[in-house]
Amino acid sequence: MNYTLDLQLFANGEKTEKATPKKRREAREEGQVLQSREVTATFILLISFLGIKIFGKYFLSYMLKFIKDIYEGIENVDQIFYENNLMINFVKVISAFAILVGPITFISFIAGLVINYLQIGFLFTTKPLKINLNRLNPAEGLKRLFSKRSLVELVKSILKIVLIGYIAYSYINKNMLKIINLPKFELLSFLSNFSSLLFGFSIRIVGALVIISIADYFFQWREYEKNLMMTKQEVKEEFKQTEGDPLIKSKIREKQRKIAMSRMMQDVPKADVIITNPTHIAVAIEYDRNLYEAPYVLAKGMDVVAENIKKVGEEHSIPIVENKPLARALYETVEIGDLIPEELYEAVAEVLAYVYSLKDEFRRKDDEIW
Repeated sequence: MNYTLDLQLFANGEKTEKATPKKRREAREEGQVLQSREVTATFILLISFLGIKIFGKYFLSYMLKFIKDIYEGIENVDQIFYENNLMINFVKVISAFAILVGPITFISFIAGLVINYLQIGFLFTTKPLKINLNRLNPAEGLKRLFSKRSLVELVKSILKIVLIGYIAYSYINKNMLKIINLPKFELLSFLSNFSSLLFGFSIRIVGALVIISIADYFFQWREYEKNLMMTKQEVKEEFKQTEGDPLIKSKIREKQRKIAMSRMMQDVPKADVIITNPTHIAVAIEYDRNLYEAPYVLAKGMDVVAENIKKVGEEHSIPIVENKPLARALYETVEIGDLIPEELYEAVAEVLAYVYSLKDEFRRKDDEIW
């Protein structure tokens, strides 16, 4: 005996649907955003090195002037270690350190703000700070420790160590003669050559970190999108919450249609003529010269609605004229309450002229009888 099983029954629990805007908005409010720490760290490091390169000459001249001022202010070198001199020099050292480090620290701070804003925009939320007891759960901790993300972080750390080690080895090996000859230079030449070598090494390190950060950003993006994915049932439930239950909405629409139909049928007795297909379509038209410059559609419908329009028309002695092309054109191109378009003026005018002639003839006969 053969059995068939619908595999779609198992699809409801799988996250196969992309996150909806509402889900993304809620995740953002919870602090779940797309962000790569590698991109942030690399960008700050790069800007810091560029800042040192730009302000390097200023730092060097200031440092030499500082050292000169320290030694010129003391007659005997041994006096440097006197208590009063130590206190004075300590304050001077702290001030000099702040002047030297301050600009780079400020640049790094601004760079951090900029790169974080570019990644996640402006976001202020305290929800990630709330106490979550699951974080204290040892089982959850072990689960996070051996998770895919932890494995990626481990591989990333190993890769950084290997890359930096290789770059350091190759750079030192390439510039070995320059490094060996550094002690032979005078102080200014030594500092200039040393800073040049250090900057070249730093830029190579940053270049390697840029490659790692780009790869990490795409990994974080993939994980972010994967974590936000929803099941079909979740999408349906969200739709019910935001848009309302489809069954209720369909009932509301049905009720609205009935109300609109009732109002439309109440206007049919005002019509001057009803143009039919003859059985499938009926369009009721009125022409009031005092209100509008052209005839307009009072009511229209197909099949059962068309029959009801004709029935009301017969009850109120409204002329019913059969004109298949005109009836279909009016039904398809003119909405209820709209004026007849210019291209249909002539055809509608002929029908109205025929109707008015019938009414005049009827009035003449009625006058003759009386």
